[in-house]
Amino acid sequence: MPPNPPASASLLLGRVVATERRPNTPHEFHFWTALDSPVGIGTIVRVDGAHPIDGQIPRIYGVVTDGLSYTDLMTPLHDVIGADGQPERASQAATERPEIRLYTAAVLRQYPEEPLQPVPMGQVFLADADDVAMALRMDSYLKGDERRAIPVGVYRAGPTNSPIYLDADFLLGPEAAHLNITGVSGLATKTSAVEFLLKSIFTHFPASKGSVAALCFNVKGPDLCFLDQPGRLEDSDRDMYRLMGIAPTPFEHVQYFAPYTARGLALNTLRSHPDLSGNVSPLTWGLTDVLRFAPVLLNRDDVDAKADALIDFIGDRIVDHDFVDEKLAGGKRYRVQSFADLEEWFRDLLDHMEERGLEAWRTHHVATIRKVRNRLINIAQRCKGLVTDAGVRSDLPWGTFRDRAVYVIDVANLEEDAQDLVFARVVSLLREHLERRTLGVNHLVVFVDELNKYAPSDGPDTHVRRMLLDIAERGRYLGLVLFGAQQFRSQVHRRVVGNAATAVFGRMDPDELATPGYQVLGPATRTKLATLDKGQLMVRHPHFTQPIFVRFPRPTVLSGREGADRFPQAEEPSLTEAVLRSLRTLDSSIQLSFVEDVIALYEEHEVLRARDATVKTRPQDVKAYFKAQFRRIIRGEPAPPAPRAAIRTTPLDDPYG
Repeated sequence: MPPNPPASASLLLGRVVATERRPNTPHEFHFWTALDSPVGIGTIVRVDGAHPIDGQIPRIYGVVTDGLSYTDLMTPLHDVIGADGQPERASQAATERPEIRLYTAAVLRQYPEEPLQPVPMGQVFLADADDVAMALRMDSYLKGDERRAIPVGVYRAGPTNSPIYLDADFLLGPEAAHLNITGVSGLATKTSAVEFLLKSIFTHFPASKGSVAALCFNVKGPDLCFLDQPGRLEDSDRDMYRLMGIAPTPFEHVQYFAPYTARGLALNTLRSHPDLSGNVSPLTWGLTDVLRFAPVLLNRDDVDAKADALIDFIGDRIVDHDFVDEKLAGGKRYRVQSFADLEEWFRDLLDHMEERGLEAWRTHHVATIRKVRNRLINIAQRCKGLVTDAGVRSDLPWGTFRDRAVYVIDVANLEEDAQDLVFARVVSLLREHLERRTLGVNHLVVFVDELNKYAPSDGPDTHVRRMLLDIAERGRYLGLVLFGAQQFRSQVHRRVVGNAATAVFGRMDPDELATPGYQVLGPATRTKLATLDKGQLMVRHPHFTQPIFVRFPRPTVLSGREGADRFPQAEEPSLTEAVLRSLRTLDSSIQLSFVEDVIALYEEHEVLRARDATVKTRPQDVKAYFKAQFRRIIRGEPAPPAPRAAIRTTPLDDPYG
């Protein structure tokens, strides 16, 4: 136990009291204060006992959970009679009635910890910064060579201004992991809190524990589209950043990924302003990328076990393999690598069966083959822009994720089916790479907003929900950490929120607070949750025996709304303009005339395929590489005119001439 500080080091607030009707217990105590004391719901206090135990003065830390104020009145009627029923005459009374402020506090920590006894009588002090660290058990990870403290906000009470830290081992693993944040839209600042916390993690995560990166799914509007642009901060925000040791600058390494629009001329993202296109990359997948995730897009009531068997056969034997069937198309060799190749294989197979009147091929009925063909070929149309029929694929930098970098996948403008495909494939591959230790970083934070939609407590068991459950239950062993946010925690799957070791709450809706999950909180705490200002949070963490209220600064990045005003979305360009913009990110010397000359004789799909290949490869000589992607067309020359027979003239001696 640390030595007792001098009396002047802490602000004396009041004294512990206990009555027969309100006794103190090992987990709760009561104390009174002066009317002007800086005490409220959430204030951390320290009690110094009067009698030593085993030579040590007992010291108890608690957090205020409730308060009462009353006078010596027996009933309200006495006050009415004393003022003759006139409220304005109450101030003219000869004496002022005494008022008492009585607070209830929940015990955070006791010294000595054994034997565990009821809180003794003693003086109550306002906790200073050292007391806050001891009360919340932060001393175990704040000091020494194994410091692993991650600031989550600042605790304020009277003159006390103390950072609150989370334990990295319980936030990012391996002891525990995951974070969940809840609050009403617009007032709880859920996205802002996650942006600040990621900045805090990147600054304070110990280098001895390895590298860390973040992958964020932008599921609504422009919320996460401007993480590399500086935001607007006030002096109070800078003071908090200085107190927590965080540089108030935007993220240094941010990479954006977005699919193309249906036509393919521009990326389907709100971050389409030309000034911001330098770190925006396309996200396009082909048949080999999405086939194993086809069940995400298929109607399970329509696709039965027979269809699943055929899909598995296609994935194991047909796609990306050399396939030959002596009875099919004269023993033609197939190498299916795109939806166009798959359509050709299906067409040859069905033609073969119709010509010979076959009802089945390799135990697969013709009706099943037709059904699977329709469902698989339709994927490229349902997810157009994300799934390419025969174009160039572009993916995340698997295996080369960078330390302290943020990767944002913008799916806000995608249809629900395409969003599900993105979630399922990305999360599955993240897990596989982390299992093999081939991702490029040791820890990866995955941020998903709107968990009410993607991991609801009721409804069908979707592929996306199973993926999120898998992260919540097994991710911490791999270094895969889920930061989830939602408006209604009670409507998210219990195993998703239950596995989140750290829970953060912004301003809450009263209806949500009335659900059973919040009954462990006292009435005063629930009332404060319903009235929190922007920038205020309630934090629960494994080291904290009670929830703690903190403030956090504005994020260091540009908010989505301000960013959309400053960098408005660009209109969809023409084919020539789209190619020019993409190529100029690689070679600023390319002119419009060069693009016009190169693409003049080719179809739109050929031009887009050449553009995608060039952007993906990033060659040294962009012009030469781009031109080499086109099939050669020999320009025709006008044929010489055919010789015409001369018109026979009339002989000079013709008498009829």
